[in-house]
Amino acid sequence: VQLQASGGGLVQAGGSLRLSCAASGRTESIFTMGWFRQAPGKERDLVTTIRGSGGTYYADSVKGRFTISRDNAKNTVYLQMNSLKPKDTAVYYCAAKLPWNTEYNYWGQGTQVTVSS
Repeated sequence: VQLQASGGGLVQAGGSLRLSCAASGRTESIFTMGWFRQAPGKERDLVTTIRGSGGTYYADSVKGRFTISRDNAKNTVYLQMNSLKPKDTAVYYCAAKLPWNTEYNYWGQGTQVTVSS
């Protein structure tokens, strides 16, 4: 599975961005997809996931502001980010794993999101 993340950029606090993660290669809809982020000097953190069934998980820090979705026909996962805050500034990575695996096996290259105050 190859993952290509896009959609990052510079936005003012309170603004919105939509990230996309296009998958190619082995793209079964059963894959669990996730978005992670890594701020400078910090560890990479899980932001949100979506299972093949459509079930979702959100970190507390983004609940109510971010929405993950997937279009299996387009092999693409989206992250709609609203009400962005400066603390959301990070490199965002999409990742994929088979549902029975603990670890994410496939990673995209990351896209920078910068939120100015």
